[in-house]
Amino acid sequence: MSLLMAFLVGGGLCLIGQLVMDLTKPGVSPGHILVGYITIGALLSAFGLYQPLVDIGGAGATVPLSGFGHSLAQGAIKEVAEKGWLGAFTGGISATAGGITAAIVFGYLAAVLFDPKD
Repeated sequence: MSLLMAFLVGGGLCLIGQLVMDLTKPGVSPGHILVGYITIGALLSAFGLYQPLVDIGGAGATVPLSGFGHSLAQGAIKEVAEKGWLGAFTGGISATAGGITAAIVFGYLAAVLFDPKD
């Protein structure tokens, strides 16, 4: 059942982004979707509204860009509680450092191992 819920939540998030790009004129770019999803994920997380989605959808809610925003917000909230207001600047980065590092390493490996086609 958890696989189905992850598929439905993650697919729903992707569907919303695709519909926004397709139905807006002159068209919202993928960059707008990226920034919007991260911002919305962080805001929903700050108000405690994203965690229930994570509880229902698991990886379907944490893997998309809104999940990255959720991780940033939760890291900042945790660090503010532990270290004060300086944690607002450091917490998000330390909470997402593993994912950022993986994206850089795997992106580099893909660039080295594969040749782009026209």
